[in-house]
Parts: sequence; structure tokens; C-alpha cells
Amino acid sequence: MIRVNNDWQPLFDEEQNKEYYLNLRKFLINEYKTKTVYPPMNEIFNAFILTPFNNVKVVIVGQDPYHEPGQAMGLSFSVREGTEEPPSLKNIKTELINEGYDISSSWSPDLSRWAREGVLLLNSTLTVVAHRAASHAGKGWEIFTDNAIRALGKDSRPKVFMLWGSYARSKKALIENKSHLILESAHPSPLSAYRGFFGNGHFRKANEFLMEHGEKPVSW
Repeated sequence: MIRVNNDWQPLFDEEQNKEYYLNLRKFLINEYKTKTVYPPMNEIFNAFILTPFNNVKVVIVGQDPYHEPGQAMGLSFSVREGTEEPPSLKNIKTELINEGYDISSSWSPDLSRWAREGVLLLNSTLTVVAHRAASHAGKGWEIFTDNAIRALGKDSRPKVFMLWGSYARSKKALIENKSHLILESAHPSPLSAYRGFFGNGHFRKANEFLMEHGEKPVSW
């Protein structure tokens, strides 16, 4: 049984007994035994471990973990310190600078600091086979992470959901409470960043919303 040791645990306890999750677990045990799978097994649930449910202020939805060596660490868009920044992450950094944030001394490609400040960096699929994007899509992870988003979307405390790209935007239907702020734009990928990600102002809009609702802004 997975133990996250925070207030996400009831969700884990409920989901881990369902048939889809038991099948997913069997699938993953075999995949980790026979293939190179990212992230390391003990980092699969980092997003939930680093950002307890009651701490969540902002949700940034990704689709799939990075699939090259040394990149995936259980947080969407984040890579380990010392790892070359993937193009989408570089574009996120560019947008922060364009919005006027001075990140010269604070920036790290490891976004764990954001996670600890209440930014849930959640991929829809939490594992992937090396060099094979979306190789674990459709195996059950989406049910689990959709239920996590759904739980946040019902919560009464106002939150910001950043939905970048068509896949993330499809999760909008899971967000029931209309008091949340939903920010939508193109994905930060080089293929689409110039079609609406750059200039979306999401980081500043998120902080303005948080302050309006008595929450401490995120130190992007």
C-alpha cells in the first residue's frame, strides 16, 4: 500500500482498492522489472508528497513524465538540478521573466520549491518507459489523477488551475466549484508557445487571485 503521510492518504486508500488500480499496480511491477521506467519508483508520487491536499493553491496539469535519462522526478515540467532544461521548461522560465519576475537568483529547473509552496505539479500519467512518450497512457493513471483533480475541484477553498494545451484543458470539466480560477492557454512547448502561452500572464494572474482571497502569493 502506498503511504504519502499527509491528507492525500484518504484518496490513496480509496483508489488503491479499486480494480483499475490493482491492474495498474500489476502492470507497473512488471514494467519496472523488465524495462527502464521513469521516474524512479520511489518518486512516482512526489507531487502528492510535496504538496498536501490542504496546501494546494495552484494546480499545473501536465500530461506525461519526461522520458529521457535523469529528467523525470515526479513533478510535471520539473527536472533535477544540474539536468539540461527541456524546451517547455525553458519557455516557462521565459514567460516568468516576461511577466516581470526577477528569477536571477531563485530559479532552479527543480520545481520542488514551488511544490512546497502549494503548487501541485501533476502529470496525468505518472510513469513512462524510457525514450517512449505516452507509453503508459491508458493504463489507469488517468483515472487516478482525474479523481485527484476532481477532489480539488470540489474543494471550497479557492484555487488556481493552470491548463496549458488541449490535453490539460480537457480537464476543465472535472473542476466543479466555480469559485476556482481556471487559466487556459497554449502549451509551453516550442510547437505552441508562440500561439498563446507567451504573454498569457498566468503567474501574475494566479498571485493576484490568491492575494484577493487572503492567500500568500507563490514566490515564482
